[in-house]
Amino acid sequence: MTIELKTLDLTPRRQTFSHIARRIGEGRTASRYEEATYDLQASAHFHYRPLWAPEYEIHDTARTAIKMKDWYVFKDPRQYYYGTYNMNRADLQKGLESGFTRVDDRDLLSKVSPEWLAKVHDYLIPARHYEWGANMNNFSVADYGYGTQITSAAAFSAADRLGMAQIIGRIGLLMDENSGASLEEGKNVWLNADYWQGVRNMLEDSFVLEDWFEMFVAQNLAMDGILHPLMFQIFDEAGQDQNGLAISMVTEFMPQWFKDNNRWVDAVIKVAAAESDENRKQLSDWYSTWSQRAETAAKPLCDHVLGDGGAAVEGLIQSLNDRAAKIGLNI
Repeated sequence: MTIELKTLDLTPRRQTFSHIARRIGEGRTASRYEEATYDLQASAHFHYRPLWAPEYEIHDTARTAIKMKDWYVFKDPRQYYYGTYNMNRADLQKGLESGFTRVDDRDLLSKVSPEWLAKVHDYLIPARHYEWGANMNNFSVADYGYGTQITSAAAFSAADRLGMAQIIGRIGLLMDENSGASLEEGKNVWLNADYWQGVRNMLEDSFVLEDWFEMFVAQNLAMDGILHPLMFQIFDEAGQDQNGLAISMVTEFMPQWFKDNNRWVDAVIKVAAAESDENRKQLSDWYSTWSQRAETAAKPLCDHVLGDGGAAVEGLIQSLNDRAAKIGLNI
């Protein structure tokens, strides 16, 4: 008996969904990212307007002062959709878990100088509340933003912020042998310590912003652009002279995340600023307002940790201004 095997090539009638093909052209296979983001948000046939804001549709471009001809031009340069996002974060999580294991097994926290460990209690543990606030703000962007390319990436960023709040909570438990006392102390410092009140006031004011794009600029560019490198770069470097390597090992996720997240933030603002002079002016005004607030709020915290942190904060604001100018804002 002879069995003859043959191959048959089948040419698919279409390469992707029709709404994707209308954007990228017929005959081209769409990427998973394109299929997961383009034109997925409902834009018609809403049943009712929101009872809490009847002047808007459920999804409405009028919720922001920024105007775009096409809201699906905000491509994430990382091209994150559910699968790629989770794979990337799983890799970062592996490194984080390795750091926690080494610090715990070798009792490396005991090698950190008591003076610096006290400073870590003052600046790092209360920062879990800042990360929780950033989680709230990015979910607000995901709720009220327009276009899946922005809202899905904002939801991923919001999940990252909750994750970083949990990482800081784990560090606190590692410090107090799982008693939870450091977390209670950190909450008290966040609520009552003078050097945190500028940051807390700024963050709470951002919660009530009505324009979701202003919230995006305030949180992800202005506030994060100063506070994240301050806490996880400047303070971390200062701790190296006091045997603070253990803290670096359990916060390694944060600077890696910051570099990754900035690629998306900068891409969004650059595209919006390039759309029109009106957009550029509005984005620049928002950036000016919130970066000045962030600079003012960061100085007491920096002074408390470093003694005299004026030069460090000035360096950070200069770097942030250079970054903002590079993506098209007027400084």
